[in-house]
Amino acid sequence: MEEHNSVNFMRLLSEESTLSALSSDSCEYYQTEIFDQLPSIQASRPEQDRQGLWEACEAHQGGPESGERISHGHLSRGPKDKAFTQPLRSLVMCLQGKRDARYRRKMQISNIDFWESWRRSQSINRKRVWAQMGGALSDLLPWQHTLHTIEGRFGVGVKAYFVFLRYLVYLNLLHCALVWAFILGPTTFYGRSNSSEPLKFGGKDSVLDFFHGSGYLDRSPLFFGFYTRGSLNLLCLNTPLLYLAGMLIILFLSLILVVRRTTVGFKHTWMLGKRYSMYVSYKIFCGWDFTIQDPAAASLKHCFIRNDLKLFLEEESFSVREALRTLGERVRLYLLRFVLNLIVLSLLGGAFYLIYFATITAQKESGHYWLVSLVLQYLPPITITFVNLLLPHMFRKISSFEDYSFTMQVNATLVRSIFLKLASLGIYLFFIFTTEHRQYPFHCRENRFGREMYKLCIFNFLATFCNVFLLNYPRKLLQEKYPSSLLARLLGKQRFLIPFKVLDLVYSQTVSWVGVYYCPLLPLIGAVTLMATFYIQKFTVLRCCVAEQRMFRGSSSSVLFHFMLLLGLLMAATTLGFNLYQLEATPDQNMSSCGPFGNGETVFNVTGVCVNSLPRPAQTTLRYLASEAFALPLILAEILILTSYVSRGRANQKAIERLKDMLVMSSSDKRFLVKQHATMLRRGRKPHRVCSAAIEEDAPPQTLEAPPALQAY
Repeated sequence: MEEHNSVNFMRLLSEESTLSALSSDSCEYYQTEIFDQLPSIQASRPEQDRQGLWEACEAHQGGPESGERISHGHLSRGPKDKAFTQPLRSLVMCLQGKRDARYRRKMQISNIDFWESWRRSQSINRKRVWAQMGGALSDLLPWQHTLHTIEGRFGVGVKAYFVFLRYLVYLNLLHCALVWAFILGPTTFYGRSNSSEPLKFGGKDSVLDFFHGSGYLDRSPLFFGFYTRGSLNLLCLNTPLLYLAGMLIILFLSLILVVRRTTVGFKHTWMLGKRYSMYVSYKIFCGWDFTIQDPAAASLKHCFIRNDLKLFLEEESFSVREALRTLGERVRLYLLRFVLNLIVLSLLGGAFYLIYFATITAQKESGHYWLVSLVLQYLPPITITFVNLLLPHMFRKISSFEDYSFTMQVNATLVRSIFLKLASLGIYLFFIFTTEHRQYPFHCRENRFGREMYKLCIFNFLATFCNVFLLNYPRKLLQEKYPSSLLARLLGKQRFLIPFKVLDLVYSQTVSWVGVYYCPLLPLIGAVTLMATFYIQKFTVLRCCVAEQRMFRGSSSSVLFHFMLLLGLLMAATTLGFNLYQLEATPDQNMSSCGPFGNGETVFNVTGVCVNSLPRPAQTTLRYLASEAFALPLILAEILILTSYVSRGRANQKAIERLKDMLVMSSSDKRFLVKQHATMLRRGRKPHRVCSAAIEEDAPPQTLEAPPALQAY
């Protein structure tokens, strides 16, 4: 009977066993054993890390050196871990994970000194304050409520257009500040030359001068010829050098800002590209837009995701179909594409000839009526706008016959439209450069060139205004009042074509960059017209358009838009460099007769006089930087920088591949744990046996005399 009176202590009550320290230690040992059996640990964890974990487990049991082990072990690496100083709500983890992180932080704080604890708390508070300040400043941005409204009704794609428009407004306002600091401010404070005429409105001036850019505006601060040498006439501090420095800073700062936005967008597109085979999972699990407030917009968002997945499947099936093409089918397809590309080139050639004809016609002297004269003056801008409005839609129709995928069709249309807009502007500038000095050899050619850029900017805004209020809005009224009419059914519903709208913005900004040297106040005109364009397009979206049925992929197309903006900036810099080189190469034919570089001066003469007035070491340094000998070190430095970036890119790619392997091993761990849990359930669904089994393996079996209250059982 004594065998029945002695029972095992661990088989008394499961509740007491789970609360006892001995049982928790045994469970700790069992969890560690399970952790060591995971496939990911067995595949990738080094032996010393496993030994460090056993030391941490021993320190957790107690002992005089437990606090020291924790402070020097894995938990003491908090100062080196950036995640420790981040607020808990910024961490990407579940709620239980954040609770565990908060518990670990408390353990770390209890084992560090006062100074380290204070430094960490101050770092967390400082980041929290900066985050709150950033949120408050973002709420103070202009048109923020309007952007939220547009995003809630039409999604992120349409909002991206208005964000891009607001960015261009900021950029033009920054240009205005630079123009005031370097050009307009010194001219206002120090005055102009004594031979300059006073600025008065009278005589032959009229209201039409504000459309032609002549007369009163030709003598105003709007154009290049107004800024002459004044009382500020030092060797290295004068009006010509300040004018040149202001223009170079505008172009260089614009280059930095545009390149930064282009690289950030390209990095985002590269990370979310199809090369990592995560498009479908990303679209399913992360594709919902939580800013949508309208139920109709929510249903449209469902339609967007469904259509986007259909588009992805269509592209995959197109890739399979493309791989199965025979040689004869490929030859016929290439012949068809060759013929269609010839048609595209013919359309571009006809457009360029039309621009040339309009330029020649507008430069002829005529004594027509004032309205006819105004139309002739604006004939090149009208022609360029008409070409840029008509041909992109024709390119879209042509690309549908080339048997490309849908994404390739959109990209082909955009590339052709980009080439059309930039090439039409470049052809127009070339015709102006080659014909102006022949017909007007004694006029201020910079003013005439700035006048053409001014007319392009003004007419581009007028075309946008007339397109909305004379075409789109009457079309919407017709569809609302007579929806069943034949004309309303033929016209169909209006949709906000984001790529073509962004192309118009890039074209207007390119015109502003090209003309800022000849028309310094053109950024101010551009900022005002862009603000007005924002409200006009807002009216178009909210009143005249319906949501697009196919999702606009702004993440990949935004890179193309900013790259196109970069091409426009490079075109502006090339135009300025060509003009300055032409002035230096042929000074007798292209000598400037007005502005800061008048009276036989050029950019190179003024800068040369300034360099000669500097000390000898500064002259030697500047001449070395401008010589060909500096090109070799510069090229070597660029090679080193590019090599470092390529090495970092390869290292990041290896890290990404390693993280992908970790995801695979994580799924293996989950399957292993599910299998272990199922095994435990099959063994009897009694968890306390696991802890008792672990104790029995570690400690010798002991039998204790059961209390009298338990012997009755």
